[in-house]
Amino acid sequence: MPVLRRSSAISVLLGSLLAVPLVAAAGAPAQADGGCARAHTVRVPGAEKQIAACLDDLTTAGTVASGHTVPAQWTGLHSVATRNPSGVPGVQIDGYFPDDSSFNTTHGWNHDAQFVIRLPKNWNGGLVVSGAPGTRLQYANDFTISDWVLAKGYAFASTDKGNSGNTFYKDGRRPGDAIAEWYRRMTQLTVAAKATVARYYRRPPRRTYAAGISNGGQLVRWALENHPELYDGGIDAEGTYWPRDGAINALVYLPVALRTYPKYAATGDPKAHAAMIKAGFAPGSEFLWDFNYNFIWDNTQRIYREEVDPAYDGDLEAGIPYCESGTPNCDTDYNYYARPRSVHQTVKRLGMTGRIGKPMITVQGTLDTLLPIRVHGDAYARKIRSQHRGALHRYYRIEGASHLDLEYDMFPDRMRPLLPCMRTAFEDLERWTAPRHRQAPPPSATVPRQTAGDVANTCSIG
Repeated sequence: MPVLRRSSAISVLLGSLLAVPLVAAAGAPAQADGGCARAHTVRVPGAEKQIAACLDDLTTAGTVASGHTVPAQWTGLHSVATRNPSGVPGVQIDGYFPDDSSFNTTHGWNHDAQFVIRLPKNWNGGLVVSGAPGTRLQYANDFTISDWVLAKGYAFASTDKGNSGNTFYKDGRRPGDAIAEWYRRMTQLTVAAKATVARYYRRPPRRTYAAGISNGGQLVRWALENHPELYDGGIDAEGTYWPRDGAINALVYLPVALRTYPKYAATGDPKAHAAMIKAGFAPGSEFLWDFNYNFIWDNTQRIYREEVDPAYDGDLEAGIPYCESGTPNCDTDYNYYARPRSVHQTVKRLGMTGRIGKPMITVQGTLDTLLPIRVHGDAYARKIRSQHRGALHRYYRIEGASHLDLEYDMFPDRMRPLLPCMRTAFEDLERWTAPRHRQAPPPSATVPRQTAGDVANTCSIG
């Protein structure tokens, strides 16, 4: 089997998973319009600190140069061939809500619960709210979501979820508290952003959408299940699913992968291969296993196990990168189903019910090798149907896409990126929730892999 070589792109990706300091936002060219004149008078409700800046361009084409974003936070989430709009003037507000943790060093604030709110000059009356994917920070959605919705005229808001980085699990007093905070921060920012938009534009938003990728998609699901009154709909891209009923989750299949993949890689052992498929990994995704084994699976297993089951004495603090099967107290031998009832209760507290209360569209790649589609997307879609909420849900399985569009850049002859399909789905959601002349999206389906045309920037659904 081919062995993936460490590349500069991968090194950058790994660096983006950590909290990255940002220099204080540099001064940017001022706008002369009245909206910008009000920028410093609008207060974000509940914010302990905020700084407003009037910018010629709120997209990453402008904010990279002005110091109002951090490219390392969104590295690897999109293909290098992705084209983004630019030239959207308006106001950016950076700040934070009260919090007692300090994982986020952005701006030198050393303070969590940081947020960014962007208010375009030419507003379409809408608002998009998001949470960071993975354990990244508030700017992680800037290239994938913010640029695109700002160009359509939406105001945009994003949160760091209240904790971040590879030791996020140290936040909170009991197991699960760090992830539970993610949910509270999504709600807090949505309420605050809606009020900020109303104060700035002098009228409330007509439509508010939740949008997110990976752990950000998890927040969309939770938001539409628990606070549908705050939103008109949501876009869930490859969201993490934590079932409440004891079904398979990431802490079940990741240990299988960590102890089984080396056998398969070394010998092609058919039993090892069968074990990987049984654990939930998709047939045909084998060429992605080496990358995920070397760079993603182990860290993911360890930090989320530390969050829900810190009593299990793993080797994270010892800095051992991979454990040999059979090593005592090693995450490769972690058995979720054998753990105490308290661990399962923690997962239940954080899990999804499927009882969404507003329209939601889910997109996920069939080759997702971090959150296998059978365990996450397929299982959550079934849960929604079991709660008789299927009429509010569309689910598009995107053939050939995986979890990171960086993987498409590595294997363009075998894959397609997911981001263009997320953007197409957003436009379907707009039509689905339009105040007048609502148009239902195409039925849920598996979307064939696109092999011709501008694959990095287009996606046809239905």
